[in-house]
Amino acid sequence: MKLRLTRRAVRNLTDIADYLRERNPEAALRVGAAIDKSLQNLVLFPHAGRKQEVDGVRKVVTRRYPYLVYYRTDEVDGEIVIIAIRHSARTREHSDA
Repeated sequence: MKLRLTRRAVRNLTDIADYLRERNPEAALRVGAAIDKSLQNLVLFPHAGRKQEVDGVRKVVTRRYPYLVYYRTDEVDGEIVIIAIRHSARTREHSDA
């Protein structure tokens, strides 16, 4: 499977990176790497995330840092579609099923 990020997910990543880079550039790199590792793990294990109340949406939590990655799998196109990436302290996008 391949990864596809929605415009919203790209904007989320940009906002996270900008916020952290202003405060601690090294932390921004570490968090970015952790999020990237989580995304790469989804390629290997697309159904690893916890199902959400919204049909077809799943969520994984990055290791070391509390970022939530919301995604859907599109078996027909062979894609994992990243919907949003948010810090766990922020309002949740979806609820666990």
